[in-house]
Amino acid sequence: MAAKNSTDDPLAPVTLAVGQEDLLLDRAVQQVVAAARAADADTDVRDLTADQLQPGGLAELTSPSLFAERKVLIVRNAQDLSADTIKDVKAYIAAPVEEISLVLLHPGGVKGKGLLDAARKAGAREVACPKTTKPAERLTFVRQEFRTLGRSATPEACQALVDAIGSDLRELASAVSQLTADVEGTIDESVVARYYTGRAEASSFNVADRAVEGRAAEALEALRWSLATGVAPVLITSALAQGVRAIGKLSSARGGRPADLARELGMPPWKIDRVRQQMRGWTPDGVAVALRAVAEADAGVKGGGDDPEYALEKAVVTIARAARSRR
Repeated sequence: MAAKNSTDDPLAPVTLAVGQEDLLLDRAVQQVVAAARAADADTDVRDLTADQLQPGGLAELTSPSLFAERKVLIVRNAQDLSADTIKDVKAYIAAPVEEISLVLLHPGGVKGKGLLDAARKAGAREVACPKTTKPAERLTFVRQEFRTLGRSATPEACQALVDAIGSDLRELASAVSQLTADVEGTIDESVVARYYTGRAEASSFNVADRAVEGRAAEALEALRWSLATGVAPVLITSALAQGVRAIGKLSSARGGRPADLARELGMPPWKIDRVRQQMRGWTPDGVAVALRAVAEADAGVKGGGDDPEYALEKAVVTIARAARSRR
């Protein structure tokens, strides 16, 4: 899935891992570390966040060692490096040190683009790690995972796995790994159904995610699948409430890094990133409308209405429309 440029040596002096797909970013790092340790089992690996690399720190980390050991230096969120540290990194990539592999993780975009441009100009190896946003991309990912593991899976099996697991590449990769470990021969749709039908894609949280993203048709499809596979309606209203409240909490919070906001709002950092993407079309009025819709649905599924399924469908459509109020 992670596309590479023509410089495909993991031990290149500088590797850029560009994108927002965490699994692919981690794999880009792991590939460099594995290659370095294959060349030298005593390779020193330093994994740093942007705020841990201060001005002058790179010079210290790349200074010659008494034992001339190989090093891998990983810098995450390179877009957040200070201006002075970026100057240090630009100077280094123009004249990198032998036996050292520098890996820069960057989400892409405008922030820190000067560093990306400088690294590319210097001939850095680049690994593209784009976020997978389309079902077809996830299907391609699953097919490649099976091929990488040397196993055969039918097209129907690959599609069934995407339908059952959803959009999380880590879960998809884990599912492929489990199937190849447990099942002999070609993996077909019946095997996937036995292992995974009704799992993540049928979950209440998938319904909520699609709704708050304004994807009404997909949310309704996920809702019907969830109800058909036995998910309790009350769990769906709970997930919808959590999704809308997360939008409201983050939209009213002060700006800051995911780690800081996570502490302030009581959410894990990965969820901050997800909710930031989901909240783009929302307005305060939209949040209020959505919360009312969730409350009405909750009452409907707890005996206040004649048709819990209709109550949920109405809430999902209202939330999806509210999610698009700014568009």
